[in-house]
Amino acid sequence: MEADDYNKQAWNSGAYQAWVKRFGTPEQAAGRLKRNPAKVIRHLSGHFGNEVQGRRMMNLMGSNGMKAVALALLGAEVTVVDFSDENRLYAEALAGAAGVDLRYDVLQLPEEEFRFSYDIVFMENGILHYFKDLKPLFDCAAGLLSPGGRLVVQDFHPVSTKLITSTGSTAKIRKHKVTGDYFNTALEASEVSYQKYLDTDQRNDQQAVYLRKWTLGEIVTAVAASGLMVKTLEEMPNLSSEVYDKGIPKTFIISAEKANYK
Repeated sequence: MEADDYNKQAWNSGAYQAWVKRFGTPEQAAGRLKRNPAKVIRHLSGHFGNEVQGRRMMNLMGSNGMKAVALALLGAEVTVVDFSDENRLYAEALAGAAGVDLRYDVLQLPEEEFRFSYDIVFMENGILHYFKDLKPLFDCAAGLLSPGGRLVVQDFHPVSTKLITSTGSTAKIRKHKVTGDYFNTALEASEVSYQKYLDTDQRNDQQAVYLRKWTLGEIVTAVAASGLMVKTLEEMPNLSSEVYDKGIPKTFIISAEKANYK
């Protein structure tokens, strides 16, 4: 079995139950989203522009639909593409409970989608390492964008994912060691990211995933090679804590634009 097959199988074996454990039922999660949808995209909103209402947005590998539904609540027209039917089921139930329209495709985009249709294409957190070759991914994103459209990619910083191991559960004993090889190109076996939300017996039954962890230079170069113009690269600390991992880049956001030929 190829690594891609293992990854797809893992994301179709328990994801729905994991999201219920993490976020509650779709109805419960929708209630929280409706109270403050802007909070869910607060770190991305500046890269989307000042206003998302009325804009056509594509969320590539959009997982459980949290960001997509939040954007739909803010008035965007959102399409999600992913490779997990379980993610789709949760996202569609979430959208229904939130009272918004959400189109969700499981890796079956029709050809007409690649006719410069979207104002914004975005991906966020834990996406890029599922691809053994970034060029087809960013070529796809470029094909989906209208002239002047924008690609926004937020993901985990390679310094944290490839190089540094962190231990300790409090700020006083939190320690960091350089244990990795930043330039390693091999696929690495790993637990699927939602596994930590499952019960012990469910975790033991989970299929491993195989990840290709990219350097920041490889990612930026792949975006540029797709014909998009990189406008910003923002590197950020641990956004969930002001004390943990201080001084270490934990995430990054790349914003790139498609040339406007008008």
